[in-house]
Amino acid sequence: MKLNKNIVLVGMMGAGKTTIGSLLAKKLNLRFFDIDRIIEKKTKMKIYEIFEKQGEIEFRKLEKKITLKFLNKSLGIISLGGGAFINEVIRKEVEKKGISIWLKWNSKTLIDRINKNKKRPIALNLNDNELKDLIISRSKIYSKVDYKIDCENMSKNQVIDKIIKIINI
Repeated sequence: MKLNKNIVLVGMMGAGKTTIGSLLAKKLNLRFFDIDRIIEKKTKMKIYEIFEKQGEIEFRKLEKKITLKFLNKSLGIISLGGGAFINEVIRKEVEKKGISIWLKWNSKTLIDRINKNKKRPIALNLNDNELKDLIISRSKIYSKVDYKIDCENMSKNQVIDKIIKIINI
């Protein structure tokens, strides 16, 4: 299959960007780029370790550099980290080089998923109300995507089929 733009998955931590992106790439025979996994491989550290040892500012610089590199050099499915789309430079590049799709879930579902994974650095020190505030504030920026999929009550395959329909493949 031939793409002329990347398919860029956006959403909160726990939204399923990695899972959906990987399955979608397999189904469409495309390459899959998970920016967080690429950062971990490059640094030989987990994301939470980068946050602990170098801080969020350094992580965001690295995330920006790697995300822009993949947006400009690759064609395929790209899964952004939960905070990447907040960066205006990344967002503008996604607008030019990609079809952005927000995997949207309700706050309760996301909070439940986030609380099950203790390796999410932004969420480690936040209570449920603070997480809900973070979800609300990020959602305002996520809403700038090309397409939104309300994933609540959908199976993985239904989400994938909806993405395929959106991109007309």
